[in-house]
Amino acid sequence: MITLRDLNRATLARQLLLRRHAMPALEAVEHLVGLQAQAPFPPYFGLWSRLSGFEPGELARLLEERHVVRLVLMRGTVHLVSAADSLTLRPLTQPQLTRYLHSAYGSRIAALDLDAVVAAGRRALDGGPLTGAALGARLAGEFPGVKAADLAQIMRILVPLVQVPPRAVWGRSGQTAYATAESWLGRDPDPRPSPETLVRRYLAAFGPATVADAQAWSGLTGLREVVERLRPELVTLTGPDGRELFDLPGAPRPGGEAPAPVRLLAPFDNLLLSHADRTRVIADADRPRVITVNGQVLGTVLVDGFVRGTWKRDKAVVSVELFAPVTGAQAEEIRAEAAALLAFAAPGSAHDIRGV
Repeated sequence: MITLRDLNRATLARQLLLRRHAMPALEAVEHLVGLQAQAPFPPYFGLWSRLSGFEPGELARLLEERHVVRLVLMRGTVHLVSAADSLTLRPLTQPQLTRYLHSAYGSRIAALDLDAVVAAGRRALDGGPLTGAALGARLAGEFPGVKAADLAQIMRILVPLVQVPPRAVWGRSGQTAYATAESWLGRDPDPRPSPETLVRRYLAAFGPATVADAQAWSGLTGLREVVERLRPELVTLTGPDGRELFDLPGAPRPGGEAPAPVRLLAPFDNLLLSHADRTRVIADADRPRVITVNGQVLGTVLVDGFVRGTWKRDKAVVSVELFAPVTGAQAEEIRAEAAALLAFAAPGSAHDIRGV
């Protein structure tokens, strides 16, 4: 049996959060199997919290040079992933996305020829990237009586559409415009993606974990059979609640007494969203303070490995809200980390740290 602290430290080690790593951003993105990117800029802060010497221009260049892309993947949410991973992960997640389309839209699309919509949408995108509104308007001309927004959403769900720069490029702004992954990357999706490889990579980035955890992260069902096929090559552990956990042989499990430095996690950080049981990093009672009723996930403060508060940035000001008192040494560590975040995000400005 491993304790909750053991589980916490193992997960933090996989998430590159027990120390900052000297690692290229692209390597980190692939190790983490992407970063959730519902908003354009949280991935920059997600990498800053994990990598030493990371500068925003490194990720911006990866986006502009098409080494990383943003598209809908796990859990039906936008992720920033490597170009190679986008072509493997999207085919694996597509069945779940297709089921969502039919369950969410039901009678609104029952009479539609979805294959025809997809073919028309691809033709529209042959001329170059389009915003969702422009894509929907083009399709509405071919499918009268159907809402343009619904037609654009059908394309977004059934076709791997990447959000193209300048969207999400640090220091720039731009509307969300889409291109097909195939046209943007010049490669087709993997025709035979491996769910076994997906599970191994999940465990490398988020383990040890249960089957339910892997399904919560991916949004996929039926992973029990995949894990059972892998069982001979996996380590099995007993979690603090008695459930069976799976892990990779040799994966880091540093033990519950390993020191965990203060970290300011990005909004939408996958550390908080990738397990069915999230108590390894956040108490159930604190989750409503972090995940809002409209689906926003606030930036969080890790103290001794667990979420102990939230943070927000407004230009050169970081405001911290702690859920409970911390020691003087921990407060100083939070202030130092907030100052480092502002030096990263707002260099050259007069900085202000509030609430701690």
